[in-house]
Amino acid sequence: MAQTEVKDLLKAGVHFGHLTRKWNPNMAPYIYMERNGIHIINLYKTAAKIEEAQSALKKIAISGRKILFVATKKQAKDIVAEKVKNINMPYITERWPGGMLTNFVTIRKAVKKMAAVDRMKSDGTFETLSKKEKLQVSRMRAKLEKNLGSITDMTRLPGALFVVDIKRENIAIKEAQKLNIPIFAMVDTNSDPREVDFVIPSNDDASKSIEKILNLVTLSISEGLSQRKNEKEALEKGEGKSSPNVSKTQPQDESAPEKQEATSEKTEDVPEEAKVAPKKVKASPEKAKATPEEANATPEEANATPEKVEASPKVKTVKKKATKRKTVSKPKKTSSNDKK
Repeated sequence: MAQTEVKDLLKAGVHFGHLTRKWNPNMAPYIYMERNGIHIINLYKTAAKIEEAQSALKKIAISGRKILFVATKKQAKDIVAEKVKNINMPYITERWPGGMLTNFVTIRKAVKKMAAVDRMKSDGTFETLSKKEKLQVSRMRAKLEKNLGSITDMTRLPGALFVVDIKRENIAIKEAQKLNIPIFAMVDTNSDPREVDFVIPSNDDASKSIEKILNLVTLSISEGLSQRKNEKEALEKGEGKSSPNVSKTQPQDESAPEKQEATSEKTEDVPEEAKVAPKKVKASPEKAKATPEEANATPEEANATPEKVEASPKVKTVKKKATKRKTVSKPKKTSSNDKK
């Protein structure tokens, strides 16, 4: 990681702040002095904060997550686009689309529209359209390319947000705060540093100071990406080396006769272990003694069953009596007929 020197920051004009009447009192810890109605930023603190931001950005790059750069200022547009393209990171240099982070699904749909138009051109279906439809589609494609062309590779929410001038990009910062995305920002003396997680107190208006800080930031990110690439290659090589080890283990099967001899020795020792077996057999009579007690308990259950059996014949006798009564009632009816 490149060390930041105060002399280089001084030459780039990073130390110039805003007018004293426009200052934010929360920036007081980062202000060195006042001169000619302008606040001067303490570059020693700036250098320390840059190193802190560099280490954090490097970790995010190693993890494989994207860092979104936001700069819609005229001074910063071209510089950000040029520097960030070299490290293949997404960036916004035109108007910040509302809901870029909080409504990311809808933004992805707009990016897919752009891809659909490209597919139409490659398939030849674009030529089948009328002249008016071709114009409309091409204008829509150009507009989407202008606003979202740099985000086509960003398939999920970014791991961090780097902002130039947090006062101008206040919507982007609010969205990032809602989603708990870490914010790295160049903060001038007229801004509130409490809104940012990693503050870099610096001049965010001069193109030289923006270029200097972006150089340092992008360099740390590129180092993180190269480290990630080296780790992947090392893992692949390690996997390649681990596969030949399987063949090395196969010759060890020649020692199988030695294992067989060892097993034969164990089998010879079996008679000695068999002597212990009778002791275990003696324990079985004790269990057998316990079984009669359990057997004695079963007759009680058996005695209980006859009572149930005796109860069943009683029910049958009652039914028989009922049938006898019915038979007795019939002759009574016959006697009554005789009298008539």
